[in-house]
Amino acid sequence: MDTEAWGMLLRVHAALTPVLDQELQAAHGIPLTWYDVLLELNAAPARRLTMSELGAAAVVSRSRVSRVVDELVRAGLVERVANPEDKRSAFAKLTPAGRTKLRAAAPTYLAGIERHFTGRMTRAEAQTVAAALGKVLRAHEASTVIPLGRTR
Repeated sequence: MDTEAWGMLLRVHAALTPVLDQELQAAHGIPLTWYDVLLELNAAPARRLTMSELGAAAVVSRSRVSRVVDELVRAGLVERVANPEDKRSAFAKLTPAGRTKLRAAAPTYLAGIERHFTGRMTRAEAQTVAAALGKVLRAHEASTVIPLGRTR
């Protein structure tokens, strides 16, 4: 069994994540985990997600997402909003300040990805990597069982 691709994926992630984190913190005062959560909320309908949805969408671990949201709430970048359909849960909702912070940090994030990742390969190589990883992710998502009444 060939595990070279898996090993390289892990090593690249471990090498580049701290670099991107450091660049975002230096330029905008936010860690990569905050940026990721803000990005997912910005892309969501009504710019809000339940903690479960956010945990499934964000790169941050599911166990850590609530703590990151608490930090973002204290910073005024996210607010917790009651879920009228399920009183036991709440939405994390992007605030206008959160959207402003995300927009300000986006050029730094995108430039970092280009400088440290996609800029190190040809366009064809980047497309091949994206296609291959997308195939793996879609297969995983298709095989994941979702409890009745829940959505992805």
